[in-house]
Amino acid sequence: MTRTFRRDDTELTERTASDGDGLDTLLIGIDAGCLPVFERLFDADRIPTIERLCSEGVSAPLESQIPPWTPSAWPSIYTGVNPGKHGVVGFVGYDGYDWHVTSNDDVREHSLWTLLDRHDRSSVVVNAPVTHPPDEFDGAVIPGFLGPEDPPCHPKGLLDEVRDAIGEYRVYPRYTRGDDSLSDDAKIEEYENLVRMRGEAFRYLVDEFRPDFGFVQFQKTDTVFHEFSGEQRHVDSVYEATDEQIGEILEACDPDRVFLVSDHGMGPYDGYEFRINEFLRDEGYLETTTGGKGMPSWTPMRRRLREGEEVDTWEPGAVARAASVAARFGITARRLRKALERIGLAGLARKYAPGGVTRTANEQVDFAESAAYVRARTELGVRINLEGRDPNGVVRQDAYEQLREDLIRRLQAVETPDGEPFFETVAPREQYFHGDKIDATVDIVTIPADFEHTLTEQLGDGDYFGPTEPWNHKLDGVFVATGAGIDEDASLERAHLFDVAPTVMAAMGIPYSDRMDGSVVPVVDPIDPISYSAYDGDDKQRPATDEAVTDRLADLGYMN
Repeated sequence: MTRTFRRDDTELTERTASDGDGLDTLLIGIDAGCLPVFERLFDADRIPTIERLCSEGVSAPLESQIPPWTPSAWPSIYTGVNPGKHGVVGFVGYDGYDWHVTSNDDVREHSLWTLLDRHDRSSVVVNAPVTHPPDEFDGAVIPGFLGPEDPPCHPKGLLDEVRDAIGEYRVYPRYTRGDDSLSDDAKIEEYENLVRMRGEAFRYLVDEFRPDFGFVQFQKTDTVFHEFSGEQRHVDSVYEATDEQIGEILEACDPDRVFLVSDHGMGPYDGYEFRINEFLRDEGYLETTTGGKGMPSWTPMRRRLREGEEVDTWEPGAVARAASVAARFGITARRLRKALERIGLAGLARKYAPGGVTRTANEQVDFAESAAYVRARTELGVRINLEGRDPNGVVRQDAYEQLREDLIRRLQAVETPDGEPFFETVAPREQYFHGDKIDATVDIVTIPADFEHTLTEQLGDGDYFGPTEPWNHKLDGVFVATGAGIDEDASLERAHLFDVAPTVMAAMGIPYSDRMDGSVVPVVDPIDPISYSAYDGDDKQRPATDEAVTDRLADLGYMN
């Protein structure tokens, strides 16, 4: 059979590797999907398509990585390597002590679709996180989460073509988190619309490009837990909408085999939030300041990103700079808020105060003067300000190991107000990361016990502990495989996030990269890896940061 595809606006015709009329392989991504969430929905008969995939095929927990958060874990899924190789650790990347929203140009390893391209296999990718700006390969991609609202797509002009074909297509909701002008039901309806857009766009592109491989990702299955505190009826609605789109994709695209995976799990939290930078300050490792831009975050950039603008990073405006100066004289946003709370005006202040003012008018970490600090809670670790690596490193190379050992011991001794260890693991980064980009990671990995607690990078007023949000990430996601070439009778206890890429490639008869950290899950025939040329993307420049995206990202509440 032949297919027509577009590359750089040139129409080409070539024989496909697949003998059938449908997709060879379909990869479905459900952010935060996990068996405990699925099983409750199975019992209520809410997600029959996902239930059928699980029952007819092989399903097992999929162990996530550290850190188990979207912007780092999805690149690990589609590259098959750990963050020390692909280089993405969190929602923002760092240029010294400054920061930018993470993008595809921070991912320094080959993706599934670019490797498949080398074997004349085409791909369609819709809504995969951290794929802006898109790779060039045989096929099509619409970037997802962390990209701008109107992302550049591959090929050029693709998004306009999709909108002409299916109508509206958006990456983010029309509203921002905390907007009380809409009811919860109206917000969930917006979630359902976004889910529908993913399915319709994917089906259209598969019909147009006739690819061998397809990857479609659903993000709102995660966000619904964060924004609506895991409220069951809202979760049910979003998962039902996702299940419906998966069913329509299966019917329209007729894949030979299907993999369904998630980047992490989701579950209730019954612990504490730990202000780790406050602890580091008291222990003598961290200095603070009341000037500057505030803690690393996409918050001040999010509005312009959401509106589709492109900017490199955030700089305080005139009002925010004035707030920074006022903070130097003790007039901090925190003190002002407490005063307003006493007279009943805190809600009004929060509603109308610009976000940048709050950031610059609060006490914040002085990165250049600190020996150790936490940049962002989702990194799950402490960064050491190392001489020769960091721009103003204050820790000598010959003092690094001893300081790290001392700090590990102090963190291991931290207890909750109930007298229980707060951390399950405090360990050197080498236990979790390795590769050319290991310096992009933290120096000390800090994993809360049983993922029942959370960290915050924000400073407090001397208190270390506060309440945590009721639902957050768990380490076990889900792995499902069914269809041609899948041993559906295989006994599988669990798989690992890094195993997804090599398994998908093996199922397609394509050798995976020997740089991948995972291996082929024993539900498909094994295949030997081969060496691919090293990733060559150092000549690319990172795209300008789009502030509207940072607005949307902050809506999820991962950073303040």
